[in-house]
Amino acid sequence: MHDKTLAELKRSLDAGEFSSRELTQHLLGRIDRLDGALNSFITVTYDQALAAAEAADAARAAGKAGALTGLPLALKDIFCTRDVRTTAGSRMLDNFIAPYDASVVEKLAAAGTVSLGKTNMDEFAMGSSNENSHYGPVKNPWDFAAVPGGSSGGSAAAVAAGLVPAAIGTDTGGSIRQPAAFCGITGLKPTYGRVSRYGMIAYASSLDQAGPMARSAADCALLLNAMAGHDLRDSTCVQRGVPDYTEELDTPLAGLKIGLPREYFGDGLDPQVEAAVRDAIRVFESLGASVREVSLPHTHYAIPAYYVIAPAEASSNLSRFDGVRFGHRCANPADLIDLYKRSRAEGFGDEVKRRILIGTHTLSEGFFDAYYKKAQQVRRLIRQDFLDAFEEVDVLMGPASPTPAFDLGANKDPVSMYLQDIYTIAINLAGIPGMSVPAGFVGQRPVGLQILGSHFTEARLLNVAHQFQQGTDWHRQRPAFAEENA
Repeated sequence: MHDKTLAELKRSLDAGEFSSRELTQHLLGRIDRLDGALNSFITVTYDQALAAAEAADAARAAGKAGALTGLPLALKDIFCTRDVRTTAGSRMLDNFIAPYDASVVEKLAAAGTVSLGKTNMDEFAMGSSNENSHYGPVKNPWDFAAVPGGSSGGSAAAVAAGLVPAAIGTDTGGSIRQPAAFCGITGLKPTYGRVSRYGMIAYASSLDQAGPMARSAADCALLLNAMAGHDLRDSTCVQRGVPDYTEELDTPLAGLKIGLPREYFGDGLDPQVEAAVRDAIRVFESLGASVREVSLPHTHYAIPAYYVIAPAEASSNLSRFDGVRFGHRCANPADLIDLYKRSRAEGFGDEVKRRILIGTHTLSEGFFDAYYKKAQQVRRLIRQDFLDAFEEVDVLMGPASPTPAFDLGANKDPVSMYLQDIYTIAINLAGIPGMSVPAGFVGQRPVGLQILGSHFTEARLLNVAHQFQQGTDWHRQRPAFAEENA
């Protein structure tokens, strides 16, 4: 059961091969047996999962089952979930029990999904390796010496290891696509505003976006159908109709115009990663697509612009965690100032403190125009680069990361870690959709192909990815850890 995609599980449930309760019990058993080695979950919701599975079985028996009824998944521990601990990977929220459901959680529950628990993550989504979690690093199931990527590393690792067939992550600068690439699964970052951010603990409000992580593009399409849509509780959520993202999956790719940004194939790209990506692009050519080189000339400004804008927004968003209303509170504070200082010093990890300090500095008087305003101007140029490119081509393709998954502890220098996101960050600055699909290996570590589209072209991206997966089997490869523990 654990080796099936969501689409395959739905067919099995519809055929009565097993019940949702049996499927849920099987996966909870795998989490109990195997996650001690991975550390992909922070909280496992046994009772709630079994209750939801029984409700799904009852709905199916009554002839009221939908496309996702009874299908299990996991939630990144950044989505508020009623009566469930929601930590954002931080000591600051270690004791926080959410009093309400995030919009994404609410929509998926209404669709009949069964949440098995909350997955590990870099603290407040700040990181590219899942080593910044208060609950310890997550291991990559393909190679325990490697990171799974971040910040949605727990979600990616859990799917790759067969602990759950799908998970929901968030992407602020690549945090769905990079771990999807490192763990050999499929991950989609929708257009900014396509999915509500209500109840999603904020890192950088103009960049954060929730998205699905699963084994296949078809599975991501099923999940996006349930997740997308306008939400009055989120002022940044777009009031726009939601198509059926599964309708166009089987559309042939003849005539598709693919652009290869020359800036994504230069210095710093691992030659073996480049070879795997170019092999994947040749598959698209065999399916009738044409390929041309394009330019995104402001790409090299993306990382400095992002690491001004995102920390500035984080400084504002995280100011609410002060030890007064909720979250970690220091013991025996001498006065109010001591309460603030020690609660935040004890509650936040080093990377979060670093980004808060950077953000506070760039927003301060005398530096706002020099840094924050200038970064926003650069952001507009980056967005225009993409708009110009999509005048010439339908989609852009390139590597999701310059290297395969790196070793745990290998990138101790923050700047080296930030450079891992060179191919993913600009997409968030521009607000466009992007996804990563498995496209090969370097040794035993997966390589991800990144596919990018213009605003609200998720259906086209999913179609392109699905057609690639119909002609390749990279997305069906499983790590030895999962195979040996079947």
